[in-house]
Amino acid sequence: MNPSQFRFAVPIGLLALLAAACTSSSDPTTTTTGPEPTTTSTTAVTTTTTVPAPTTTTTNLEPKIEIANTINGLPGEDGTVDRRVVGIKIDNHIKARPQSALQTADVVYEVLVEGGITRFIALFHQSDLDWVGPNRSGRPTDSKIMAGLDGAPFQISGAQGWVKNIYKADDVNVIYDFGTTTFRVPDRPKPHNLFTSTILIREFADTKGWPDTNPGNLFAFGEPTPGDAEATRIEVAFSDSTPPTWAWDGEQYLRFHGTVPHEWVDDDGDSGQVVFDTLVVLRMRKYVAANPGGSGTRLPTVDTVGKGEAFVFYNGQVVAGTWERGSITDKFYLSTSDGAEIVLPPGRIWISLQPNNQPLDWE
Repeated sequence: MNPSQFRFAVPIGLLALLAAACTSSSDPTTTTTGPEPTTTSTTAVTTTTTVPAPTTTTTNLEPKIEIANTINGLPGEDGTVDRRVVGIKIDNHIKARPQSALQTADVVYEVLVEGGITRFIALFHQSDLDWVGPNRSGRPTDSKIMAGLDGAPFQISGAQGWVKNIYKADDVNVIYDFGTTTFRVPDRPKPHNLFTSTILIREFADTKGWPDTNPGNLFAFGEPTPGDAEATRIEVAFSDSTPPTWAWDGEQYLRFHGTVPHEWVDDDGDSGQVVFDTLVVLRMRKYVAANPGGSGTRLPTVDTVGKGEAFVFYNGQVVAGTWERGSITDKFYLSTSDGAEIVLPPGRIWISLQPNNQPLDWE
């Protein structure tokens, strides 16, 4: 596989299946600018029609897919399912790479921050890791994700005061860099050297009496919704910066920073490329959040409540549809153009909260 040879085409036929409407909600602690204009490509899509093979009948039925009551539908060892999820904010600055966490996390959200780069919210449910990082500060969008996880603890290095007020209003159980759950590693430059541990976070949450509740499946899992088209190379732009890309290797999706493999490393020095089973892209209205009092930094944010375009990539194919969410405590409901709920295969999931004025390309 040569990632430098990636070429992407915009599948306009699939985008036409979706409703363009996207409603927004306003947080009382933020001010917003209007939505940025959506760009439209005129790239054509060539399709090939194949005569289907004759239908055959068999009495040997395939076994049903087993779905565990975890956030990604995958099973866990005894004692790891009926418990809380842990959320950790992960740095994605070039000096923070390679990170540790993305190789084990059960679900990861990718969220735009200032400077055109992204950061990650790594979720651990049936998995644990005692060396996670680099851990960085929180942003307003994070609160709207963590609020829907039944009181899950959220580890960050810090946040602006007005952002902390948002967390408090949204009832998010935030853990800051108190030194109880975090530690510095000597071989990385500050501020990209703060690390944490899901085990320490779980212990801290117990001392606070926070809920130890399993939020259940994030999406509908089972026999997956049939794909609309092949999609083995995907480019998800968040800004004018080099977009992350994904390549299907026949088993999983490999992640790249542009054309450079996105690697992870653990505390033993073992390393590898970041891979996930399923990619979910939720296209959302981008706006700018700011402190009503006027101080502090204005921060790019996306609406996570309302309705917008959704794309699910699995097994080298794509399903186009719509996401809907009534409140920040609801889960995202994904549906096809005919209103049927999109069903995902159980697996580790990467969720991109993509500004809807940025291109999403695949081939």
